Amino acid sequence: MTDQEAPTARLFGRDAELRALEAFSARAGREGAVLLLSGEAGVGKSVLLDAVVAGAQAAGTRVIRATGVQFEADVSYAVLNQLLLPLAAGFAHLGEEERNALMVALGLLSGRVPDRTVIATACLDVLRHEAEQRPLLLVVDDLPWIDRPTTIVLEHLAHHLSGSRIGLLTASRTGEDSYFDAGGLPALHVEPVDDGAADELLRTAFPEMALRVRRRILTEARGNPLALLELAEALDPTQLSAREALPEVLPLTEAIEALFASRIKQLPEPTRDALLLAALEGSGDLGLLRRTATADGGTTALVPAETAKLIEIDEAAGRVVFRHPLVRSAVVESSTNVERRRVHRRLADFFTRDTERRAWHLAESAVEPDEAVAALLEEAARRKLHRGDAGGAIASLTRAAHLSPRAADRGRRLAEAAYLGADVTGELGTASRLLDQARSFDPSLGGSLHAAAAAAFILVNGDGIVDTAHRLVVSAIENGDHGYDAANTDLTDALYTLLLICWWAGREEFWAPLFDAIDRLVPEPPEIILLMSKAFPDTARATAGTRRRLAALIDRQSTETDPASLVRVNTSAVYMDLLGGCRAGAWRLIMSGRAGGTVRSSLACLMHLCLDDFATGRWEEGQRLADEGLALAKTHGYDFISYYFLFHEALLAAVRGEDTVMHQWADELTRVTTQRRAYGAARFAHHARTLGAIGRGDFEAAFHHACDLSPAGTLAPYTPHALWVALDLVEAALRTNRREQAEAHVRAMCEAALWDVSPRLGMLTLAARALVASDAEAPGLFEEAIGGPGARDWPFDYARVRLLYGERLRRARAPIEARLHLNAALEIFEGLGAAPWTARTVTELRAAGQAQPNPAVPAAAAAGLTAQETEIALLAAEGLTNKQIGERLLLSPRTVGSHLYRIFPKLGITSRAALRDALSR
Repeated sequence: MTDQEAPTARLFGRDAELRALEAFSARAGREGAVLLLSGEAGVGKSVLLDAVVAGAQAAGTRVIRATGVQFEADVSYAVLNQLLLPLAAGFAHLGEEERNALMVALGLLSGRVPDRTVIATACLDVLRHEAEQRPLLLVVDDLPWIDRPTTIVLEHLAHHLSGSRIGLLTASRTGEDSYFDAGGLPALHVEPVDDGAADELLRTAFPEMALRVRRRILTEARGNPLALLELAEALDPTQLSAREALPEVLPLTEAIEALFASRIKQLPEPTRDALLLAALEGSGDLGLLRRTATADGGTTALVPAETAKLIEIDEAAGRVVFRHPLVRSAVVESSTNVERRRVHRRLADFFTRDTERRAWHLAESAVEPDEAVAALLEEAARRKLHRGDAGGAIASLTRAAHLSPRAADRGRRLAEAAYLGADVTGELGTASRLLDQARSFDPSLGGSLHAAAAAAFILVNGDGIVDTAHRLVVSAIENGDHGYDAANTDLTDALYTLLLICWWAGREEFWAPLFDAIDRLVPEPPEIILLMSKAFPDTARATAGTRRRLAALIDRQSTETDPASLVRVNTSAVYMDLLGGCRAGAWRLIMSGRAGGTVRSSLACLMHLCLDDFATGRWEEGQRLADEGLALAKTHGYDFISYYFLFHEALLAAVRGEDTVMHQWADELTRVTTQRRAYGAARFAHHARTLGAIGRGDFEAAFHHACDLSPAGTLAPYTPHALWVALDLVEAALRTNRREQAEAHVRAMCEAALWDVSPRLGMLTLAARALVASDAEAPGLFEEAIGGPGARDWPFDYARVRLLYGERLRRARAPIEARLHLNAALEIFEGLGAAPWTARTVTELRAAGQAQPNPAVPAAAAAGLTAQETEIALLAAEGLTNKQIGERLLLSPRTVGSHLYRIFPKLGITSRAALRDALSR
């Protein structure tokens, strides 16, 4: 048969798919839409894409197509180049920052690649600008082979196309792993055609085919349209008519690839050479092919391949497109090693200004170890890591190791790849194998910093103990030949690993080697290492200066993309309550982890967000992230790191009053940590148990659990978590008649000047002081606590302080003032779902003479009244005079009158008599 386009144009058995695709195309042209097409190889995805493209172009839509290429999967933004370069004129409409970011990512401008969120936003702006002129359809084939950075951009686009007149249509083979997170996005799975449609296709395309031959092909192809046509096309007339026996048929995929290969072998040598160049180059850029082809190659040489229906040449778009992904595979598979190396060398000579592509093509062209190429690959790895592509960095380092002539260099590069796998990408299995390979190349690798750090991560997440991990890393640091050079990233990576090990271990003697190594760094310690060592391990001894320097560093992190830098800054911020400024960077790494990139880093960031969510009252989000982190840790073999999320699960169960569940989570946390002798991590369980005990009114148990974190009267060194239960310990001590211990702990909190560490700890310190203060002093301390800067930013702690204040006022026979604070606390507890504290507050309100919650507090908040204005309004509504209110709140009658003057307009009233009704609305 000479023309297969006629039968395939009908797309037999695809009526339902075509209707769905037509609806998608129409919707995309009106309001923006996304659709993910999937199906086995040869099922007809590419033909369906062609049909959509033809229909869209006929309707006036601009179509831009791109294809993921296996050989370009490690080249950052390779596919984004295909999509955006045709729209380069639209870059002029971007702001300077976005334009420069996009041009750097696309290789049009040199510079440091900025945050992918900036790139994604700029990309969307360019597309939206184009779509203002006419609808735009992006068609991406072979989605699993798209490079990771482009994948993240496409995920962003997929969720932000509403109202844009932009369509995104992708295609991927069933069963192929992809970094693209398709969760929640519209999808269409293309099934093989049914027997009736398959039979009709063969009858139409090959009317001379005998019945038994047709049945054989139908059985062999199993409804796969490409297999149906290609298997039949390979038969000669005598076989089609059953005059000659049919040949043995290979398994389906191999059969199709073999058919393509046989067709490729019949092409002239210049054509095969040009096809191989196009296959290995990946983007289909005709201009590039012309410049890199041999003298008798180029576009002219590709014509026989187009005639053979293997490719399509689009001169207008300047692209050559393989008609099916299997054609490209067949082109590569049918070439020799010598031919592939020759083409890779030509491509390397072309990409002189693109370090990553040049390094990769040089590596593929190498026939023996070559240190120059290995060094170039290592440089490419640094570039990838610098912009957050840790997976690409591992691939480049591994390839560099295999091309390293010296065993020591092979071991070193594999060890660094292993460290990245263990600490960034979350590939513990891969990290372990790489480390084994590194040791086989260089048995003396025991002193390698990256090898020790990687081994430590693997050890603690396996059956090892932190003591062994500590000895391993300390020995590597103390015996290394690094000269304590502060610029040595191997050393700083090892120091960070050692800091985590010391923290997990929870034993004071473990810290000395870390601080000794930091003190020896020359010319001086890097700022982040220094700040981490001061802000994180022993926060109770940190200073206001450390907090200021760390806050400034966090402000400078807005465009940071290096996973290690982001995680280290975020970790430093934990106990100083500065995680709010780290959320954007944490989310960037979490999204990367979800796309299969920085999985280990995303685990740390999930924990950081969980901690911030708990403190700032985002408990529902915190629950989702804890569940996600726990599942991710287990999936990737981070059995020890799962304690992060076991802690948060226990914490949330405690504050919700789910006591049995809390103990189950806390018991599992204790098991996971103590079996590794990670006693510092094990202490986290006491925080949840303390809150659980207070919630159920068991203050004796609460006191003991809080003391297990830090004994009463001291803030234990290198136990920063004790700061978060300091107020709990004071309250529990008072409730169990341990006033001396309570007062001693308050003194320890004040001596540590916790207000310099964070405003939240300052609020809790004032509340603790109020608890042990006299009746005359307590109100002033409570007022200072709840009126402090940002007090309301920590809703659970803020509400607990107001509850304690209300309880104190009720016992001091001031029920009206007590109800004010109790109602304010009740509203917050109910909103959070803190059931035990809600019940406790309701009980206190009844004791203060209120049978039902006071609706006045929410009404006052809705009207924009401040805390003090709310107090004054409530007292005035009770009938108190300005003088009486002033006496209770320690204000002058004139000040009370001024407040009422501002309160009335906010509530929409003009007199004191209307206050009660206004506050009850």
